[in-house]
Amino acid sequence: MTTERPPTIDPQAASRWQHLPLPQSPWLHEEVARRMQERLDWIKLQPQTWVHWEPLRGGMKAQASLLQRYPQAQCSWVQTVNGRLETTLKTSAQPWWQPARWRAEPRQAGLPKPGVQMLWANMALHMAADPQALIGQWKESLSSDGFLMFSCLGPDTLRELRQLYQALGWPAPAHEFTDMHDWGDMLVQAGFAEPIMDMERIELTFESPERLLQELRELGRNLHPARFPGLRGRGWREQLHRALAEKLADPVHGGQLKLTFEVVYGHAFKPQPRIDMSAQTVVSLDAMRQALHAPKGQSRRP
Repeated sequence: MTTERPPTIDPQAASRWQHLPLPQSPWLHEEVARRMQERLDWIKLQPQTWVHWEPLRGGMKAQASLLQRYPQAQCSWVQTVNGRLETTLKTSAQPWWQPARWRAEPRQAGLPKPGVQMLWANMALHMAADPQALIGQWKESLSSDGFLMFSCLGPDTLRELRQLYQALGWPAPAHEFTDMHDWGDMLVQAGFAEPIMDMERIELTFESPERLLQELRELGRNLHPARFPGLRGRGWREQLHRALAEKLADPVHGGQLKLTFEVVYGHAFKPQPRIDMSAQTVVSLDAMRQALHAPKGQSRRP
């Protein structure tokens, strides 16, 4: 990546999308969160404090599963859109007699306090107008040796739809999605250590063009600066439906319409601060505490 901002994301469009009402977590986000949780089995560190970044968009079922995985840990939420906090609380409400209610009452809005041991961010980065700044916020929230778990969409996402729009001479149906290697580079630039990246492709099928477009509206919006600038009428919509039914029909799946989603998973930890030594070095007490906080022999990595 040569610039901090993705060249195909309109910041104003991204901001408008962030503030749209969100009644529930998208199905695909919940599925990706379930798969991302399997990767927690690789990590030995059991966090005592963790934060869920945008849980309503990332997945409220995932929130419940993470509370079960770390029952003794203190959890907090971050909802950057204030009006969405109430919806999140209603979605998470449980009867008073369920033990899960007493494991965590995350009610935090805004940025988390620094010092959490895990930050969980599901399906957020690919819709951020300034992902480098967002990654930097995540790093500042973590304690030394804390770790980040995140997922986002990769460049093969919607390839069938992109090919269809190109064939019809239309502007791109979505902004470009960043490659996992570029995400790894940005993590290193932000100060994370040894990021581990992997990806998979998920194919979804839909019974009709209407159902396909409904799913896409739930997942996001087209943030490309060169997207079609005006409103399009019924004639264009009917043409789109016909093209989807004809070009995306997959005989392997009984003629249902197929779309590919590339999902990128990332994991990285925040290293201990390094103290640069010279002939005469002044080290603050806080820096010394951070450097020496881990007991002797304790692993410094997740």
